[in-house]
Amino acid sequence: TESRSDLEDLHLYATPREQRFRMFASLEFEGQLYMTPHDFIQAVTSDEPKRKQEFYNDKIARENELNEILTETPPVWKGSSKLFRNLNEKGVISYTEYLFLLCILTKPHAGFRIAFNMFDTDGNEMVDKKEFLVLQEIFRKKNEKREKRGDEEKRAMLRLQLYGYQTSTNSVLKTEGEDLVPRSYWDTLRRSTSQALFSDLAERADDISSSLSDTTLLVHFFGKKGKAELNFEDFYRFMDNLQTEVLEIEFLSYSNGMNTISEEDFAHILLRYTNVENTSSYLENMRCSIPEEKGITFEEFRSFFQFLNNLEDFTIAMQMYNFASRSIGQDEFKRAVYVATGVKLSPHLVNTVFKIFDVDRDDQLSYKEFIGIMKDRLNRGFRGYKPIQRYTTFKSCVRKELYSR
Repeated sequence: TESRSDLEDLHLYATPREQRFRMFASLEFEGQLYMTPHDFIQAVTSDEPKRKQEFYNDKIARENELNEILTETPPVWKGSSKLFRNLNEKGVISYTEYLFLLCILTKPHAGFRIAFNMFDTDGNEMVDKKEFLVLQEIFRKKNEKREKRGDEEKRAMLRLQLYGYQTSTNSVLKTEGEDLVPRSYWDTLRRSTSQALFSDLAERADDISSSLSDTTLLVHFFGKKGKAELNFEDFYRFMDNLQTEVLEIEFLSYSNGMNTISEEDFAHILLRYTNVENTSSYLENMRCSIPEEKGITFEEFRSFFQFLNNLEDFTIAMQMYNFASRSIGQDEFKRAVYVATGVKLSPHLVNTVFKIFDVDRDDQLSYKEFIGIMKDRLNRGFRGYKPIQRYTTFKSCVRKELYSR
């Protein structure tokens, strides 16, 4: 067992995503760290774990305990938008699955079919456990390229924590020029799975399957015996449910039991994971521009984040205005959103977005004022996360007054 100082030293060799996973993971089995579903929800919605921990797990599980936890996992056809909340601490999520779930949270529904086809390497319209485990090797190899140089023993310890086995740094896939352009995990997955049939990744998946323990996702997708196959409809439903669940949690954390959140709370959520230096100017501008609070419903909230997951397509439309040195008004914005993404935003939501980001108050939205900030938001804390002070809004004051009576 490593000492606390050794565990803290490992944090210095970890990437930001690895650091966050290690910070929130509360379970260890045979030297490998795992998140529970509760840990994952906290990792994508909270600044830090509610439990106190300093780079070491809360609980070391035995095999019988792990198996007992996994008995709580429902089959994929019983999935819902409350899956992670219902499982709570009764589940285990590996590091590579954590990366996969992060990918899901930022992808448009149109990308779900692409994701499924990437796993379906034999083209039979079904994904089996072996095909899904190729994910393990792809993400591991990407991480190897990002590893910080230093003590090889420390790096080996870190790999053991994250993957459950020691790895060599010899890459199987061709990587000429790959390090010249930084790629997201989604791009890596898309590029690498197309090569899976022409490499020994598939064979490696057999080795991984025999050496690794089952997880909540593997049991959920492929059953307790690992023999079931996953079809696209169930895969799509799982991804949609996960996006909805995280959005519900974020919305409910601000709604205080009401059907809406305030426009200011909406602004806090949007600015939360960005590199905006002076957030107070955005918030003050929005408060002055929307003196009477109407509120943002969950449907409006969800539709905006569905649009945000299509940001790349929308960016193309925005660039056309940018190249023409033109800003964009509310009608043009709403039309560009629908044409590029198929998402209809309510007039009130569009007006709220403009009041937040139109700092110069010319009722126009420039490429710089919006796209750059929202790209930071999509990264959910991996590009210089900075907590934002939460102001007391008029609605929250009213609620406090009502509850005090």
